Amino acid sequence: MRGITMLLALCGLWAGAVLADPPADYPFVDFDSGLRTARASGKPVFLYFGRYGCAWCDHTNRKTFSDPALKTLYSANYVLVYVDAESGRRLTLPSGERITEAELGTRLQAFATPLFVYLTPQGDKIMQIPGFKTVQDFRDYDRYVRGGHYRDKTLLEFLGGKS
Repeated sequence: MRGITMLLALCGLWAGAVLADPPADYPFVDFDSGLRTARASGKPVFLYFGRYGCAWCDHTNRKTFSDPALKTLYSANYVLVYVDAESGRRLTLPSGERITEAELGTRLQAFATPLFVYLTPQGDKIMQIPGFKTVQDFRDYDRYVRGGHYRDKTLLEFLGGKS
């Protein structure tokens, strides 16, 4: 019996270790809480799809999200939501439909991570950006989203052709 208890405890530790993690020290919340908070606060949502073993997620966390000014900017102006792209956890869409985090990823075509999705406070998609991005990229995206430029320009038009 003791051996079984030890094995179950080790399996629990291993299962916890394989979950994807959001950037350290950011106030990321789960999808359901994030949408409720966004509606109440009027802040846009910054949705980060990551997964365990994603080298580019880790690189983004270490190189980009380690910038203190970026942390301050995004923590103050967005509801930060982290989704494990491979998770079976269930969440509720703005329509009330219950799906898994992985199904949300499929709907948003989050087939590669990291993927960053900006949503209105009501949960409507503004834009999604795949792959590793720099601090400056995220500052540009912030100006585009919070400035409301997405309503009348594409991101490329806003950036003046800068990629």
